[in-house]
Amino acid sequence: EVQLQASGGRLVQAGGSLRLACVTAGFVIDNHAIGWFRQAPGKEREGVSCISVSDGSRWYSDSVKDRSTITRDTAKNTAWLEMNSLKPEDTATYYCAADLLGRVCPIRQAEYDYWGQGTRVTVSS
Repeated sequence: EVQLQASGGRLVQAGGSLRLACVTAGFVIDNHAIGWFRQAPGKEREGVSCISVSDGSRWYSDSVKDRSTITRDTAKNTAWLEMNSLKPEDTATYYCAADLLGRVCPIRQAEYDYWGQGTRVTVSS
């Protein structure tokens, strides 16, 4: 059974850093694209980052580019999203998703096959 679980969200001061984990099961992570999304209260879910099967098609939204890094850890079957220089506008629940078709990033969120439950990130001023 395919499962994803996002974790690592916490309260952090503006300017700080965090590392979110997406622990997966039921598939080989290197054969699937992984996407990160976030949803703030009262707003629609938006794409944050994506990593393709090749690891050469990483994508970042304009709001997080140059201060975020998405990676895979095959041994732990986990994908990571590292974010630096956090801003209050980064406050949201963050979700990871898997595209079992192995599309090349960026990938529309409607095309992802499985979603994790999300982890909450709060950035204080």
